[in-house]
Amino acid sequence: MDLTRLVTESRNIASENIDTLSTLDMLSVINQEDQKVALAVEQTLPEIAAAVDSIASAFSQGGRLIYIGAGTSGRLGILDASECPPTYGTKPDQVIGIIAGGQQAITRSVENAEDSKELGIQDLQEIQFSSADVLVGIAASGRTPYVLGSMEYARSLNAKVVSVSCNPDSAMSQLAEFAITPIVGAEVVTGSSRMKAGTAQKLVLNMLTTGAMIRCGKVYGNLMVDVEATNAKLVERQKRIVMEATECTREQAEEALNACDHHCKTAIVMLLAGLDSTEAQSLLQKSSGFVRQALDAKLGGE
Repeated sequence: MDLTRLVTESRNIASENIDTLSTLDMLSVINQEDQKVALAVEQTLPEIAAAVDSIASAFSQGGRLIYIGAGTSGRLGILDASECPPTYGTKPDQVIGIIAGGQQAITRSVENAEDSKELGIQDLQEIQFSSADVLVGIAASGRTPYVLGSMEYARSLNAKVVSVSCNPDSAMSQLAEFAITPIVGAEVVTGSSRMKAGTAQKLVLNMLTTGAMIRCGKVYGNLMVDVEATNAKLVERQKRIVMEATECTREQAEEALNACDHHCKTAIVMLLAGLDSTEAQSLLQKSSGFVRQALDAKLGGE
């Protein structure tokens, strides 16, 4: 293992004396380095777009998005996956995050788990990974054996494979059909890839799921119209979404949501197309759940 070849393991000249700085100056160095991350991600937008379209296509055919990684990278995948059901009303198994070492590795390090290709394969087999699914391997280094093993297995099944890493020409990028490689440079604290590399990975994962959900009709305008009302805040958010989408009153939004078992999309179509809940649900079903298409079909047919 030659870490000297990895950009993420190199020493950052801008921070080489950071331990001598005042707290404010120290934080300024970190902040200035962080500002480079979004620009690095910008360079990978074509690859991200291709991956988003592939994920959306898999969703439309009943496939899943599987994130797999170790350490920080694995935790970021789990975080992104766990936010999809409350935000977009997805089933818990549509987007899955897997981390080397299992559930206990989410909160504490599991030594050597990331060094086994076989464990990566086993973890995919346990969830019955198939060619219908999309695998996103995440590792700042681009060389983590656990992730490489899972990617090789996914490729053997002819599944779509994406890599998210922060070092050029990595082993992971060579295995991936879509290689997303934001080069963020050396970390402020040498080798601490939870910093800039982790931030870049988080930005990319945000785009993958958000983009795919938009492509699947779970956003109308910029409103999360498939949000589930699982707590008081989200109940209120549903009302605001319906009000924003239709310019109705709060009372009208509440009445429509109550009539359709608190399903935002249905309430919006009811109010904008002048339909009852059953008619709105039927129209949405015929439009594959896309609010805009449902409204176009109704209003265009009149």
